[in-house]
Amino acid sequence: MSTDLLRTLRAIAGEPHVLTGHDATPYLTDWRKVATGRALAVVRPGSTGQVREVVRACIAAGAPIVPQGGNTGQVAGATPDPSGRAVVVQLARMNCVRSIDLEDDTIVVEAGCVLQQVQDAARAAGRLFPLSLGAEGTCQIGGNLATNAGGTQVLRYGNARELALGLEVVTADGEVWNGLRALRKDNTGYDLRDLYIGSEGTLGIITAAALKLFPLPVAQRTAFAATRSVGQAVALLARSRSMLGADLTGFELMSACALRLVPAHFPVQRLPLQAQAPWYVLLETSDSESEARARERFDALLSAALDTGEICDAAIAESVAQSNAFWHLRESITLAVAAEGKCAKHDISIPASRMAQFVTETDLLLRQKFPGVRSATFGHLGDGNLHYNILQPAGQPAGEFAAVQAQLSALVHDRVAAAGGSISAEQGIGGLRTADLQRYEDPVKVDLLGRIKRALDPLGLMNPGKLLARE
Repeated sequence: MSTDLLRTLRAIAGEPHVLTGHDATPYLTDWRKVATGRALAVVRPGSTGQVREVVRACIAAGAPIVPQGGNTGQVAGATPDPSGRAVVVQLARMNCVRSIDLEDDTIVVEAGCVLQQVQDAARAAGRLFPLSLGAEGTCQIGGNLATNAGGTQVLRYGNARELALGLEVVTADGEVWNGLRALRKDNTGYDLRDLYIGSEGTLGIITAAALKLFPLPVAQRTAFAATRSVGQAVALLARSRSMLGADLTGFELMSACALRLVPAHFPVQRLPLQAQAPWYVLLETSDSESEARARERFDALLSAALDTGEICDAAIAESVAQSNAFWHLRESITLAVAAEGKCAKHDISIPASRMAQFVTETDLLLRQKFPGVRSATFGHLGDGNLHYNILQPAGQPAGEFAAVQAQLSALVHDRVAAAGGSISAEQGIGGLRTADLQRYEDPVKVDLLGRIKRALDPLGLMNPGKLLARE
């Protein structure tokens, strides 16, 4: 049967685009290298029609299907299991910008478009596509939508769900739903778009999307500030919202531990402030009126924050290059954390009112229970999303840290639940957090998720074992 399926797949996509040997290896391990699977084949279709035919062939053969974009996810959501039965559907060849409509401010792109490609296409047309992630040079739009990616500008523009107007999807039974109408209002029944966004490839394969565009800002101001506590950073966030309103586009929090890893592993990068502080904030405003107005309002904000002690020092970018350098520091933290060693990663959201207490108390509990661990915390404070990373003690053998990692993460997630937060803010559930979903989510919600899965994918072939535990 597998030989017949391989023959069919080669007839559909072309022999060079059906990988079964060493050339398939890069697609079988997740970005963090915590999960490696096997696959019957990695198929790289070049069109929606080919995706449809690949899905139909897999259904006929009973082969599991694992959709994959840029493979930059943090929770092994696009990695096949060890059985070797699955077909990985890799969408990189589907990378066309189909259309841009400047009157409607929309762009229609295929799922394999790299995020930066979409940003560049929008900018070339005099528009902004605001989704921005550290992996934007390699992650793909299909994966961004399948995981409902967040990023650094959620505060103003929303996450991937808010940026999508319509989708084209190959369903789990091999049909094509053409929902690419770029309408701002469409009240014709269940919102299928929102159902597929965030479904992590478990209900179908997103092949194209109609996305919102925005006017380019006239001026931007960026600052890198030092603060003495998470509580002061939360107070600064409230002040920034009050004084800047919708012009506040970015508000990132970084612990000193996380930030100092960057120059330690990438010596060409330099911290913009000499003062030592336990926490740092990167904030940015975008103004639609003038450079003078942006400067005046931003300077007034920082002056007030200095007067009240919400920040103790700040550096303001005076050029695009300086602003980019600030953001490059922030976006390099993920790579620096990976280079530092073993890490228990947590993608959590906490109400802003409880953020300071959560971080202070959880840091203390972790140090008491697991002496020597380091909290390399950073994230999007503006929308309550922290990447609460716990590094192994310096010099500790990796095996010793791995032995306590489940216990450590349970402590963190228990405290997240007690604070009314979520164990997954923007990275999804994937194959690594299915047990956590069962443990911490409302059982009625988990039951409803399972019913939706069974209704739309009754054969259970779409990305099995991801998001929901295998039944």
